[in-house]
Amino acid sequence: MRPGGSDFWRPVRPRFSNGFWLILCGLVILLFRGLLSKENQQPISRSDAKSLNAKRAGREGKFETKVYPTPPPPGIKICTKRAAKMNDLFSNSFKKFQDLKDQVQMNDLEAGGKESVNLNRFFDDVENVKKDMSDVEKLYKRLQESNEESKIVQNAKTMKELRSKMDSDVAQVLKRVKIIKGKLEALERSNAAQRKIPGCGPGSSADRTRTSVVSGLGKKLKDMMDDFQGLRARMNAEYKETVGRRYFTVTGEKANEDMIENLISSGESETFLQKAIQEQGRGQILDTISEIQERHDAVKEIEKNLIELHQIFLDMAALVEAQGQQLNDIESHVAHASSFVRRGTENLQEAREYQKSSRKCTCIAIILIIAAILLLLFPIWSQFLLHL
Repeated sequence: MRPGGSDFWRPVRPRFSNGFWLILCGLVILLFRGLLSKENQQPISRSDAKSLNAKRAGREGKFETKVYPTPPPPGIKICTKRAAKMNDLFSNSFKKFQDLKDQVQMNDLEAGGKESVNLNRFFDDVENVKKDMSDVEKLYKRLQESNEESKIVQNAKTMKELRSKMDSDVAQVLKRVKIIKGKLEALERSNAAQRKIPGCGPGSSADRTRTSVVSGLGKKLKDMMDDFQGLRARMNAEYKETVGRRYFTVTGEKANEDMIENLISSGESETFLQKAIQEQGRGQILDTISEIQERHDAVKEIEKNLIELHQIFLDMAALVEAQGQQLNDIESHVAHASSFVRRGTENLQEAREYQKSSRKCTCIAIILIIAAILLLLFPIWSQFLLHL
């Protein structure tokens, strides 16, 4: 039958050759392979990317070492030694904060912050404050030793020298504590200014680090002021006890607190000691009274300076309380942010599953459409080939 006849468009039984099935199987395999490759493509985190870059850098370094095995020039060795010496000049206390600073910078990089956070100056200021606090602790120990020494002093001249030494130490303590307070307030103002910089706002890792460090220094200073208040209370109690013993030694009578205060503060000390003067002589009694007077003046002067320290203690307590509230607010914001991040991660995972399922359905639909088109076109194509 020639082409164009009535039998040309007669339905015939389709004959599927081996080539057709091979082509169809190849298309299906290619589509499924593309589907699987897309599904296996997962986003790489920043930490994984950094480790991958480090491995690549290591491989590159090894390659360069193999290709260029010659030793470095002498100038490079000298620079390396100088750099090592400069690294040794860092103080041990600064190294304690170095890891914390690096962790803050790493967190900012992982968070995608574009602003580089430089905390070197901040930690230098912190080290200066810690040095001043160390000096105050040394003065506190010296005051403790002087207080213990005053318990066994029985001479007015020795007590006067000891009083001068204690007054000097307390004056230095007051001066140092005022300087520390000013530095902490300056750090607090610096933290407030840093929060206005992009990438260093409230809740950022740099702001949390600054706030926690300043709060820790404030708490440490507050504890030191607590120690001085305890020393003040002990000195008052021991002073009264010592005066009572001296009075009992001279007069043979046990004096109460009011009598001891009157003995030191009033001008009628000899009236209380007339009996002892008649029995032991005036010179020994007057020396004892002078020693008691020196002890009283020493305690009163120290108490006066410690009252100023107590006012600084109250100011630092208010500052520490405000910083604690600020830290609590930051922690609450961080907790809320972490919950939002966790919820977003879960939603992202669900969206990824939906994307996988929709991609599978799309690929299956495409395969079915292609197969249907091939099935429809194959009889016509086979008839056309037979009549050629």
